Amino acid sequence: MNDVVTGEAVPLELRLAKLPSRVLSIAIDVAIYAGCGLALFGIANAVVPALDPALATALGLVVTITLLVAVPATIETLTGGRSAGKYALGLRVVRDDGGPIRARHALVRALSGVFADFVVTLGVGAIFCSLLNERGKRIGDVLAGTVVLRERIPSLPGPPAVPPELAGWARTLELARLPNDLALNARNYLIRAPQMAPAVRDDLGARLADQVASVVTPPPPPGVPAWAYLAAVLGERGRREIERMSGQATTRVSHEATPPPAQPPSVDGSDQSSHQRPTGGFAPPR
Repeated sequence: MNDVVTGEAVPLELRLAKLPSRVLSIAIDVAIYAGCGLALFGIANAVVPALDPALATALGLVVTITLLVAVPATIETLTGGRSAGKYALGLRVVRDDGGPIRARHALVRALSGVFADFVVTLGVGAIFCSLLNERGKRIGDVLAGTVVLRERIPSLPGPPAVPPELAGWARTLELARLPNDLALNARNYLIRAPQMAPAVRDDLGARLADQVASVVTPPPPPGVPAWAYLAAVLGERGRREIERMSGQATTRVSHEATPPPAQPPSVDGSDQSSHQRPTGGFAPPR
């Protein structure tokens, strides 16, 4: 995880691409470009077998530069920073401020890939720069002011289900004093509990349950296991949050859909709204 600061000075918490995924995406791109290059050279040899050697060398140089620079830069510009390999692995190139890259960023990255990252240094420059840079940037990213991010982030599981036997008791809980960090620790415990050793699971669950019970009332019924108590507290907390958000959305929609009350006509038949004005400096009640 890393913070990317936008142009409006808003920090965004984003997931940076790791070196193995970047290497694999580059390998996919290289395989595709190499296949295209071999196909083009094969077609050229079949169509013009008696081509002048100097012209053949110039044509080969043009095709090589096109495949190594022009094609990658064009693809990343048109796709917003996603080549075929990056698309396959869920990666994207963005600017340092989190915005989409432009043609100049893609061109600098492509040129650096030829002269500094891959072709001249055989990939050693890109690997060393990625290992030394805190954001995993290769030389082309440093020069272009870009960074590679992960787009496909695994979704977090929803709130745990309240055990049915504790549902009635959970609805009476006072959860206002439960801090977010303690709730997050309890949530992580419930997610990882099946992989823990029994002794570690029971000890950690008991300690977390004691911490939660110190700020949540009423206490659990006698004999409730720690995991069931934590699941009931977090499940009820999540249910109330979902209910609160849905209630706010329903209230907002109802306010937007309800027309303002019509003004009754005055005694003489004229529109009363044209004569009514607030008498003071305050806005009229709504």
